[in-house]
Amino acid sequence: MLYSNAADFRGACNFRAAESACPTLSKTGSECLWRSRRFLLPMLLLLAGAAFAGQTRTWSESEYSEFEKGNLKNLSLRSDGVITLAPRFQELYDSSSAYLWTLARDSKGNLYTGGGPGAKLYRISAKGEKKMLDELDGLEIHAIVVDAKDRVYAATSPDGKVYRIGANGKCELFYNPKQKYIWAMAFDSHGNLFVATGDQGEIHKVTPDGKGGVFFKTEEIHARSMVIDARDNVIVGTDPGGLVMRVTPAGEGFVLYQMGKKEVTAVAVAKDGSVYASAVGTKPQGSSISSPPAPAPSSPPPPTTSSMGSGTTTVTVRAASPPPATVSSSSASIAGGTELYRIDSTGNPQRLWAHGQDIIYAIAFDSDGHPLIGTGNKGYIYRIDSPTLYTALLNSPPTQITALLDGPGGTLYAASGNVGKVYQIGPGLEKEGRIESDVFDAGFHSMWGRLEYHGSANGGTISITARTGNLDQPHRNWSAWSAAVTDSKGARVNSPAARFAQWKATLTAGSSGSPELEEVDFAYLPRNVAPRIDVIETTPPNYRFPATPTSSSATAPTLNLPAIGKRSSVSGTVSSDSGGSSMQYAKGSIGARWSAADDNGDSLIYTVEIRGKKEKQWKLLKDHVKEKYISFDSTAFPDGEYLLRITASDSLSNPPDQALSTQMESDPFLIDNTPPAITGLKAARSGSNLEVHWKAADELNEIRKAEYSIDGGDWTIVAPAGRLSDSLELDYDLVLKNAAPGEHTIAVRVEDEYGNQATAKTVVE
Repeated sequence: MLYSNAADFRGACNFRAAESACPTLSKTGSECLWRSRRFLLPMLLLLAGAAFAGQTRTWSESEYSEFEKGNLKNLSLRSDGVITLAPRFQELYDSSSAYLWTLARDSKGNLYTGGGPGAKLYRISAKGEKKMLDELDGLEIHAIVVDAKDRVYAATSPDGKVYRIGANGKCELFYNPKQKYIWAMAFDSHGNLFVATGDQGEIHKVTPDGKGGVFFKTEEIHARSMVIDARDNVIVGTDPGGLVMRVTPAGEGFVLYQMGKKEVTAVAVAKDGSVYASAVGTKPQGSSISSPPAPAPSSPPPPTTSSMGSGTTTVTVRAASPPPATVSSSSASIAGGTELYRIDSTGNPQRLWAHGQDIIYAIAFDSDGHPLIGTGNKGYIYRIDSPTLYTALLNSPPTQITALLDGPGGTLYAASGNVGKVYQIGPGLEKEGRIESDVFDAGFHSMWGRLEYHGSANGGTISITARTGNLDQPHRNWSAWSAAVTDSKGARVNSPAARFAQWKATLTAGSSGSPELEEVDFAYLPRNVAPRIDVIETTPPNYRFPATPTSSSATAPTLNLPAIGKRSSVSGTVSSDSGGSSMQYAKGSIGARWSAADDNGDSLIYTVEIRGKKEKQWKLLKDHVKEKYISFDSTAFPDGEYLLRITASDSLSNPPDQALSTQMESDPFLIDNTPPAITGLKAARSGSNLEVHWKAADELNEIRKAEYSIDGGDWTIVAPAGRLSDSLELDYDLVLKNAAPGEHTIAVRVEDEYGNQATAKTVVE
């Protein structure tokens, strides 16, 4: 990852600092040293600041969220970002059904599965022979179990019925619960069959001779999932209340937990007696939710597994949502997302995993007792390694893993939906796997250098190769893959300069198990691009940057400029805007501000030059300007029209021979420090009134206002003869009524738009 700001760096510091202690991974001293180096390098780069902005950068990937964007084949990805070889994954059967919802296995090793549409029952023999045993009367098969005599029981929906298929292949109706749906079945230790139904939410108990009836009413619409523990307690999950219940052999019910979601899609019991339950969907408004606040792991949502039953012949299968919940496309999702809980033997619930879109369909356990979950709609099977760590074991081509069944010797079987197939997972690992990273955009045409990785080969091999291109998808017209890098110290690759890059890692098994890949780094040097200047604005006259009041200027007027590029629509006014720049009054000052940026993120430094509009040579006004504004004393320049030229340079962040610059000229602006001229001032008495006349003129700016004072009194504004102050020359006619007899001194004052003032006086008797 690239540490582009201080916040990213602080997060990296916390993560790397924790890792450097190597608390969970039995790291060697040299590996811990690598951790420390990875921790210190970003810090040094940040401390160096902009001085390194134009230097070599590193595209680094080491997190789960980064690796999962790539294309993984035959690889597993752990939530702490470690990549290993995946368990062996092979297709056993491609059925004619769109969805397979259930799996069961008899004592001879035959697998049974079924789904829909069309209630077809399939068998895969221990020798791999595939056969459709029967097509039952119904739309779908949602549950299959096998009894101690290897007789197969299949439940259909809707108009749910339980059929039994004997060793001779003959199919007969075994039990009719007179319910619309049958969602799950399981045997207790006495050979009694329990049937979970909807839409009355009943659990039926059926004796081996086919006689049965209602055993327990959940008072919910659906008994959606079910398993039987070692003490013959029935564990059932409901919909729409999201209840996880325990029903004793005597038929006494007890709510173990009320999930925050509406539909409990799977329940399972571990060897230690703890119950795992998954639920999906938003509950109806008004339903009570008693879920305690249990934070999910900080890494991407971990999947986990729960047991499917007390024996190898018991499997619980569920659809995504009733009534018959068949997910029709790979993009299907459940509103409100999914969550997985573990309820320990004391009744304490703990949330292990949550996801906003994915659905948990099935729960099982591996040979070490780790929970496994099958999910959609990306077809992932996950393993929960600990309360804080999980592994995305593999990603199947079908988009839903709908059923899981543990087999002998560490074997796991999986059924899928949105292409109804059966797979075998394990035992053992794949011999080779690879990951193609997501395409990285350097933002600029870049040179590509050293490619290296961090991890452990464990007797196998890790090889990394790279390619580059100028299209954001590496389909065509990219470079060929570079020579492979097999040494973790890395090597410079021969990938041509380009904007986009991609790496590919191949892991090959060795004598000590799977290699472990933890990080891939690819060095690059972006091409330097010239800075840009977007706009230059001159500022109002007689104000300077910045407004920093001192003891002598604390009472001086200040103004706030609007944000750059936003001028007031009223001429002669400046609006107040917190996003603008503050200035302070200083007679004779003038200035400019500008907007500039560098796409490389380089620090910029500016040179400001000035020339008269009719002049040819630019004169240096100020060099090495770090701010995006300048003020200067305009009284050192003759009145007239001028232009500014701003040069922006990225030399602070690049070697001298690679630094680039950009220039931009301002619009013409005025320097005017000469006051207007007052001519023709005269005053005469007319009866009891005094009539005063004068003319005001300025060479560069319009006359802004005029005032008069009589006998040293207050200044009073007077309007020009035409009432509008809109010209370089204005006439003024002033009548002072009822003037007292005797001599009077009349003073007049005029001011132009730049604040230059002129004063004149006359005496009248």
